Amino acid sequence: RSVPEAMMAAERPRSLFALSAAAVSRSMAALERDVWALPGHLLRGLLPLLTIFHLERAEDAARRAGLSTQPIWRKLWDDVMKTRPPNSESITCWRKKFLETFFSNVLHGVLDVSSDWRLHDRHFSPLLHSSPHVSQLTLCNMLQGAVELTAEHNHEVLENLAASLRVLKFQHLLSCDQSIRRSLVLLLHRLIHHGSVSQVSMCSWPVPDTVLLVLILTMSAGFWRSGSALTCHSSPCGLCREEDKAQSQQSAHEGAERSCNAEREGSGAEKQKRSPKEADACMTSVLSGPRSPSLQNPACEETSSEVPCGHPNIHGGSSPHSSSEQLSCHPIPRKTCRWQKPAVGRKRRCLRRSRGHYADPEDLYDFVFTVAREDNSGLLEKNRTTEGENTENWTSSSSRSPCTGHAGCKKRGGAAGILSLKAAHRFRSVSTLELFSIPLTGETCRTLSNLLSSWVSLENLVLSYNGLNANISCILSGLRALSRHPECRFRVLRVSDMFSHMPCMELVRCTLSALPQLHTLSVSFDLKNQLEGTRPEASPSCSEAEIPESCLEVLEIRFPREPLHTVFLLPVLKASKSLQQLSLDSATLPCPQELGLLLEVLKECTPNLKKLSFHDVNLAEHQKEVLLLLQDPGLQEITFSFCRLFESSTAEFLSEIINTMKRNSSLKSLKLPGNRLGNHRLVALADIFSEDSSSSLCQLDVSSNCIKPDGLLEFTKKLEGHIQQRGGQVPFTQLRLFQNWLDQDAETAQEALRRLRALCSVVNDAWDSSQAFADYISVM
Repeated sequence: RSVPEAMMAAERPRSLFALSAAAVSRSMAALERDVWALPGHLLRGLLPLLTIFHLERAEDAARRAGLSTQPIWRKLWDDVMKTRPPNSESITCWRKKFLETFFSNVLHGVLDVSSDWRLHDRHFSPLLHSSPHVSQLTLCNMLQGAVELTAEHNHEVLENLAASLRVLKFQHLLSCDQSIRRSLVLLLHRLIHHGSVSQVSMCSWPVPDTVLLVLILTMSAGFWRSGSALTCHSSPCGLCREEDKAQSQQSAHEGAERSCNAEREGSGAEKQKRSPKEADACMTSVLSGPRSPSLQNPACEETSSEVPCGHPNIHGGSSPHSSSEQLSCHPIPRKTCRWQKPAVGRKRRCLRRSRGHYADPEDLYDFVFTVAREDNSGLLEKNRTTEGENTENWTSSSSRSPCTGHAGCKKRGGAAGILSLKAAHRFRSVSTLELFSIPLTGETCRTLSNLLSSWVSLENLVLSYNGLNANISCILSGLRALSRHPECRFRVLRVSDMFSHMPCMELVRCTLSALPQLHTLSVSFDLKNQLEGTRPEASPSCSEAEIPESCLEVLEIRFPREPLHTVFLLPVLKASKSLQQLSLDSATLPCPQELGLLLEVLKECTPNLKKLSFHDVNLAEHQKEVLLLLQDPGLQEITFSFCRLFESSTAEFLSEIINTMKRNSSLKSLKLPGNRLGNHRLVALADIFSEDSSSSLCQLDVSSNCIKPDGLLEFTKKLEGHIQQRGGQVPFTQLRLFQNWLDQDAETAQEALRRLRALCSVVNDAWDSSQAFADYISVM
């Protein structure tokens, strides 16, 4: 049975409606319009019997009838995907979630559509029908998905993705041959340069193929060149061709207007002498298009009298067809558009041989490595000058790059690149770049730094476990150059790694000094450098160094078990008057007075601080400071995560916490995961909402606190009593219960959760408490 009869086989006897609904669902191709006009009570019974294709098309009809298809899509997810999606409580549209995952699974061949009658219909293409709902796509392994999407029979699918896709991810990539890389070029050109992709993420690539990695980075930054590498199905990119044509027409019109104006304004004699030359110049411009100006690198100057392209959409526009203005500044040179035979089987030309605009367009290797060598060609060179000097000579030759002088950035000698970025076009680029678990060599870091220096659309950069070490200075050099660009939008930087090359506070200070416009900075390290003797240590001069006033709003620091010295944090906080959120993770307190000093500095330097978080910081002996934080009228969210709050505390300390909370009307969220509350302390916390309380607490997180079902039930009953006494006027809206021992008595736990959900939103998980012993031993 391949149609809805399979669903009703267990129902005996079947109703007349069920038989009719099954017949209608089989004939939806002919009856679709009549079905959408059915009354709501009939449509409600028919919707679960439709295939996913007709169910998706029924959305408008269901909405008009006051029906929701969300429960049907959720059931489809459970039946077909058979997994619980991460953060399922935050999913607002199960239709989109299902169809997006369905598209990915079909593309990668992990889902057989014939396995369920609801997944296939001869009138619909699975990829084409689900593609408009795909906003995030992951490509894996040998990039088979890229080859499939750029195939001619999937042209419409690719066009849909160009409009809908926002996040493109690469995971577990492997080296691939030239033909697959060509497919990838076509895909990136359509989805990024002429599409809507705003975020590119790459992760889990232990031994990256440097050619492939740099190719993705370069095209994500909006760079590529003209030539047959951008052909699609044996013809040049249609969008590029149309935009070139439109630009040529616009240039011709503007040139004619300028000529007419010049003829009217000039004297008779001057007109006779100069108008023929101007006309020739205008005609030449129309026929050949303006030459692409040299790509200027902000690393080479503080400000520039010329910008490669002044159009606001050139780097970050979201419209799939916003490239006409972009390419107006960099039209494709006519000579490079000629068709050339593939270079397969030919011996590679000498890399030292200059080929300029006439480089073989099939040779991806030559182009991607030129990005890293660009500094040798003179575009990224600059003599060392003071920031106040005239910067018009930024194109002069020099042996220094933006990264020169840093241990991890010393470049090797060599000839100039064979194809400089000035020969490349600047297309639309992404605003977010994420690199997770991808080792970056010195050469790759120089390439990335070079791209970053003019990547003005970039807003977010995440570098996680890339083994940067000293190469972090190279990355900061590129970002420093970017920050000087007048159109710079860069606001978020997140850096995490196994080993720290320098003390965390030193890195934070250097970063803010280089990037005062940052809004969010996150620095995270697991361990100190293996070669402890070679690791530079912070000195008191760090606290004396002046940091320019910054726009920083969020600061997150994960220390590799380093002492937290407030004196080093002080200049950062003084420069960050706009700081609203501070997170300190895995720090050690060198002396009992250190936390008190930190609180004084926070009160003095950060008047706008709203969220404060401590994770894995031992606060067992700092009860006074904890109470002071809970009294702070400016804080709206406080997190004490795995801070051993009650390790050596007395019952009086818990009572003081509760009384302090009852008097604080500004605190909205209190997070206490991993502090061994246990049943009795959880029950006591219910008094925060007693009748005499003025607390405005909305969210309480008691995850990983050894809470058992009987304790949760007692807490629920006590909370019910307080809410009843206050006439139901309690602001409490959410309780988080992850990783507690609720599986020890399933019946009691279900009763407690049922009663709790009548009072507030409950977020929990099905956790195996047998793992609890190992988990808690690990933090003792």
